[in-house]
Amino acid sequence: MARDPGVREGRAPRGPARLPPRPRSALLGSARPEAPPTLPAFGPARLFPPPRSPPANHPRPSSALSASAAPLPALLAAPPRRAGGRRRAVAGRAASERGAADSPCRPGTRSWAPLPPMATPQEEKGGRPGARRRGSSPPGAPELMRAFEGSAAAGRGLPRWGWRLCLAHRFAERRKPYQASDVSAADAVKHLGLALRYFRWWYRKTRVEKKHPFINLFNSQPLRQIYGCPLGGFGGGTITRGWRGDFCRWQLNPGLYHYKTVIADQFTVCLRRKGQTVYQQVLSIEKPSRLQEWNWGFCGHYAFYHALYPRAWAVYQLPGQDVVLTCRQVSPIIPHDYQDTSLPVGAFLWDVENQSGEDMEVSLMFTFQNGTESKGDRSGGHWNEPFCLEKDGRCVRGVLLHHCLPVNPYTLAISAREKAGTTVTHLTTFNPAGTGQGVWQDLLADGKLASPPGKSPPTEKGEACAAAVCATCTVPASGHSTLEFALAWDMPCIRFGSKEKEHRRRYTRFFGSRGDACPALSHYTLSCYQAWEEKIEAWQRPILENSDLPPWYKSAIFNELYFLADGGTLWVELQPEDPAAALGASLGLSQHLAVLKEYGRFAYLEGQEYLMYNTYDVHFYASFALAMLWPKLELSLQYDMAAAILSEDTRLRMYLMSGQTAQVKLRNVVPHDIGEPDDEPWQHLNAYLIHDTAAWKDLNLKFVLQVYRDYYLTKDSAYLRDMWPVCQAVMESELKFDKDGDGLIENSGFADQTYDAWVVTGASSYCGSLWLAALSMMCQMAQLLGEEDAQQTYSAILAKGTAAFEKLLWNGKYYNYDSSNSTSSDSIMSDQLAGQWFLRACGLGEGKSEVFPQSHVLSALKTIFERNVMGFSQGTMGAVNGMRPSGVPDRSSVQSDEVWVGVVYALAATMIQEGLVQEGFRTAEGCYRTVWERLGMAFQTPEAYCQRRVYRSLAYMRPLSIWSMQLALERRAAGEARAPPASSEASDPPIAVSP
Repeated sequence: MARDPGVREGRAPRGPARLPPRPRSALLGSARPEAPPTLPAFGPARLFPPPRSPPANHPRPSSALSASAAPLPALLAAPPRRAGGRRRAVAGRAASERGAADSPCRPGTRSWAPLPPMATPQEEKGGRPGARRRGSSPPGAPELMRAFEGSAAAGRGLPRWGWRLCLAHRFAERRKPYQASDVSAADAVKHLGLALRYFRWWYRKTRVEKKHPFINLFNSQPLRQIYGCPLGGFGGGTITRGWRGDFCRWQLNPGLYHYKTVIADQFTVCLRRKGQTVYQQVLSIEKPSRLQEWNWGFCGHYAFYHALYPRAWAVYQLPGQDVVLTCRQVSPIIPHDYQDTSLPVGAFLWDVENQSGEDMEVSLMFTFQNGTESKGDRSGGHWNEPFCLEKDGRCVRGVLLHHCLPVNPYTLAISAREKAGTTVTHLTTFNPAGTGQGVWQDLLADGKLASPPGKSPPTEKGEACAAAVCATCTVPASGHSTLEFALAWDMPCIRFGSKEKEHRRRYTRFFGSRGDACPALSHYTLSCYQAWEEKIEAWQRPILENSDLPPWYKSAIFNELYFLADGGTLWVELQPEDPAAALGASLGLSQHLAVLKEYGRFAYLEGQEYLMYNTYDVHFYASFALAMLWPKLELSLQYDMAAAILSEDTRLRMYLMSGQTAQVKLRNVVPHDIGEPDDEPWQHLNAYLIHDTAAWKDLNLKFVLQVYRDYYLTKDSAYLRDMWPVCQAVMESELKFDKDGDGLIENSGFADQTYDAWVVTGASSYCGSLWLAALSMMCQMAQLLGEEDAQQTYSAILAKGTAAFEKLLWNGKYYNYDSSNSTSSDSIMSDQLAGQWFLRACGLGEGKSEVFPQSHVLSALKTIFERNVMGFSQGTMGAVNGMRPSGVPDRSSVQSDEVWVGVVYALAATMIQEGLVQEGFRTAEGCYRTVWERLGMAFQTPEAYCQRRVYRSLAYMRPLSIWSMQLALERRAAGEARAPPASSEASDPPIAVSP
């Protein structure tokens, strides 16, 4: 049974010293003085202006806040209570219900501390690091830091660029998710059959089968404006620590999310001077109803968060203590690394700065609950045990939290490094649902924990348990020290919802699959984090130091990468008994087995709410991040997709949109996805059943485009040889959509492409441009492989198709949405040049390989910028998907009226490719500012939002397309933007085709 130990074994009970009481504000960290203390600035430049002197009639700081040693008062050991058993709030706690302008941490309603000024023009243009005015705020969004009242240069080692906000910030705008209730009456009548079919399917799935639907229109995730950088590498699960300091989003079971803040998961600081505790505070601005003996409610006006994925910093200035804490969070996300990037770990490095004139003993306590506040936490049988691992001259101590479940059991580990001058103690178990008095008093007495030996007894049903680890050091006057913590988790073997087979995660190749890896993972983390950071800095430095790039972009390009780890990501080993082990060779994919054996199988969700793996029409946009940074994972995904293309599933099922019955998967057709987490991915394809995607016009083409793009970036000729016959097969399947033989495919009068609610009929700019780009790339591949007959065939179709495309869709300024002559056929689609985007990303689309006339491309892009970008919300929200020539958004469908963030980033890349660099940055900036600064959607970038009220599908795959912007910028910087295409005399020699 979990208990709160009040005494240490082998020692007499410790009680509070009987000393004259001092004001609690001198000891408890949530108190804020009547006027903010002027903390000394340090470092090379002030990031924020220090508080100016208060007016003459303003109360001065209490003398109790001096940095001198303070005796331990009796009232700390037995804190007063208010009626109902709740602990009395310390004067001046931050009140979340107040706005940032009203200072909740001292009497009065207005703060006299100055607001941070806007960044200088030089900074907004990306001026050199360190060139900032003294006292100015970092470039970016000063509104997010407006509530900060701390010292100008708080924190150690923070990068200049990233996403930064004060912990007291509150986002003014709150939006709601798009749900069934938001469907207009006209659309409801039009899609009544779909609604009835979906409801019957949803009821059976959720109420009868007790499973998660791939899309849940009746239970969308509400917007919680709290998330920060997720912890962990690819495929081992992720844990998100929010920017307010709480652990609040969990993805341990593959592909399934648990959105719950676990109150017990906290860091607590304890300061001692001359042998007496003078300050003890939970580093959280929350004030929960549990663990009431803990001192909650740190004043958010003296703390801020800074994210530059895969690292984050949280800076806390302890009011009146002359101490600044900087917590640096590190995950091992390292490009081109296929080992450490798979590890389920995160490091917390606490830099402690003592700005006072006397030595100080500082303790940091890391508490963690055994579980995630889910039903399984109280199922009973969970237990904790301490561990110590000494290896290679490093000693790591901590506690293992064994979470014993019938399916997918796991172990958590919290630990700290013990070294000269640093002592690590622990508490094996305490009750996270109680008052927390035992652990709080244990730390308060001497800044250490009891460190009882042995494991805890298993919890009884209905109980929960937690553990604590404490690191203690002495920080000299005007000096600093570092305390190092790690969080690791080990769920080595996983089963999906069908429970058909067991999979081993990628990291088990290096740390074993027996479920006992947490001590080794913890030790490895605290031994290697410095090397990880060196590699991360080397990777990010060229972008961060590029003065031509705007500040917001330097944040967006790295922070949007969170989804590669936190997209329900799978990275598993290929099992010897897996059918895929023999499938590739039988299908003619000579390198399939070798790639999967060496690099494993990789998959990620379409979104945290759209539970389908490797949704291919969306991966088309997102794939640039993988192809540029982890190309072997992109090749692995592509080999699995090629095998899926050549497979068949003859089972019949009803599709919800049409109500018709059709086969689950046809041979030689690209599947929509490779399955869902509640079934068996890779084995049961096409979880999506709204449309029969065998009739979609974009999926096959996107496979061809990605194959050539991957070859262009990797120069892997074996991969190209393997994929060539698969590309021929899907192009043959696609050719049947050219109904009139004019060389151009036609859409079929329903939403038969990635815009799956936007009807398109006849020739269309979106699918037509993808078709012509795919034909062009087939010509390039045929030339490289010496396939002259195929090259002539595809060249002839391309010539006819290009002429038809221009004739049917070009209107003199841009390409019409489609050729149906409907009331919205001449809408301006922001994604009308998707084919040109991919052509230029692959060094094609100009000169001898030109498909779309350059003058038409530029005219279309300028029209989109004028109408869809600047004509929509004054150019502040990105590009709306569809705009009418009259200047109003196209409202013919729910999707034409939306902004799709990933599409906007792709459009911006297209503009950059064509020399419209400033227009491209302006277009993409609107999305970043809206998502990250205005709507509070950090680390949950949605698929879509409207001009007002609603958003759709938080935490989505498509915004990873921002890396196509980086590719366009790199090619321009290297002088390759106008390089001869592969079809010129400078092309590579033919690649021999295996018989």
